[in-house]
Amino acid sequence: MFKPIRTAVTAAVAIAALAGLASNAFADETQWQKDHPRRTEVNSRLANQDKRINTERKEGEITKAQAQKLHSEDHAIRQEERTMASTNHGHITKAEQRALNQQENQVSKQIGQ
Repeated sequence: MFKPIRTAVTAAVAIAALAGLASNAFADETQWQKDHPRRTEVNSRLANQDKRINTERKEGEITKAQAQKLHSEDHAIRQEERTMASTNHGHITKAEQRALNQQENQVSKQIGQ
């Protein structure tokens, strides 16, 4: 009579252990996706450009309207990066990174002109 209960308990413990391992694997994958090198590079460039825009505005080298336009363009690039990542399981491809970098280059050339 106790053997079926013991078997059921053993099975439940085994299932719980496997579920715990699976959730840890998903957590690691999410962290990897979050810190993916191509995404990190693109977002670091966007953060740097944001600082450059703010510096140029504070120094009077660009107007408030120009700064807003540049921030808007950077925001659009960031949104595009997020969209690309959401369609590729949390990362962007090399071709997508190249396209985003080209867009960032265009904004960068406008800063301080």
